[in-house]
Amino acid sequence: MNFLKKTAGLYNNSSLILRIIIGIILGAVLALLVPGAGWISGFGRLFVGALKAIAPVLVAVLVASSLCQSNAKLDSRFGLVIFFYMFSTYLASFAAVAASFVFPQKITLTGEMSNEAVAAPGGLGEIFADLLENLITNPIEALSKGNYLGILFWAVIIGLALKRFAGERTQEMMRDFSDAITQVVRWIINLAPFGIFGLVFSAVAESGFDIFVTYGKIMLLLVGTMLTVAFVINPLIVFVALRRNPYPLVFRCIRESGLTAFFTRSSAANIPVNLGLCEKLGLDRDMYSVSIPLGATINMDGAAVTITIMSLATAHTMGIEVSFPAAMLLSFLSALAACGSSGVAGGSLLLIPMACSLFGIPDTVSMQVVGVGFIIGVIQDSMETAINSSGDVLFTATAEYVHWKKQGKRLPSFLGGE
Repeated sequence: MNFLKKTAGLYNNSSLILRIIIGIILGAVLALLVPGAGWISGFGRLFVGALKAIAPVLVAVLVASSLCQSNAKLDSRFGLVIFFYMFSTYLASFAAVAASFVFPQKITLTGEMSNEAVAAPGGLGEIFADLLENLITNPIEALSKGNYLGILFWAVIIGLALKRFAGERTQEMMRDFSDAITQVVRWIINLAPFGIFGLVFSAVAESGFDIFVTYGKIMLLLVGTMLTVAFVINPLIVFVALRRNPYPLVFRCIRESGLTAFFTRSSAANIPVNLGLCEKLGLDRDMYSVSIPLGATINMDGAAVTITIMSLATAHTMGIEVSFPAAMLLSFLSALAACGSSGVAGGSLLLIPMACSLFGIPDTVSMQVVGVGFIIGVIQDSMETAINSSGDVLFTATAEYVHWKKQGKRLPSFLGGE
């Protein structure tokens, strides 16, 4: 008994990244040594099944709870911060669409999931018709069938209604329920090395080591798009707002916030770091004490990139021709969905099925793509968190400095203040 407790303690206290790497290596090695041991792939099916079961509840609770508790009264600076957060997230998703069209990727699917029948939408009109039909489906049916568009729609409606009528106790209950579901997801993610072990075994046994070339290409596309967002799109937004060279502020945010977020892989855990950086930048505490936690919730550039690229890669894999207008609709939904992925390890990956449902892709397929996401998540999730968290300070500071310019106050010297 003591041995089991010590083993469990050693497992839980070790790095998740290290455990995932070990799972990948063991899965690949055993696929070469004992390719006929089909029971090993059962670990992957169990992991994907657990994610498939909890993801609809997670989306519904997180979105409704977030809207229910959004009670902050915002002045012009807060309004500008929110605009920066949402606009940059949409532009990140748009950049991901463009990158996916220029460098289309496919994902290696295994077993029965690779043979899943998918009917491609006939055009944008059919997509909109299916979208509207899925939106107004019965919310209980949407949860049971994994209809993520319906789940998102009703979660928004219920969240807005609760925001108007819910008392403090109801809001506290929603917060507690959200925390409980989040904890369940953390428990499942804690077992990800076993699931990835099974997924890698199944993929290598069926397709050989070529799958790692495929995974590498997808990871490069994700990382390249995120770097474009961090060093091109976000600085352009800052430049337009301040009419100053944005890179001194961009580099400082990445150096003092992004690097720590890369290793902690949690925007929430990086909040104290961001608060300290805001103080160093001379920002108004009354503003950044609210905008930084808010950014950890709705400023999700990296998440929007992940959701968009992985969803379009799934569509390409299933042979679905995606028109550019349909991809633009996807970018809008991805930006909206990304705002609900905060505070959960692998949260953006769990929203891929919702985006895939736009093209009629069943969750039996999209959930395996989620499993692939966890395989490359060692780098993808770290990059995503770094982009998200450093952007929180970047746009908070930009909104504050815009306010300074209107008041005639001198900007910091690194931004050319005289």
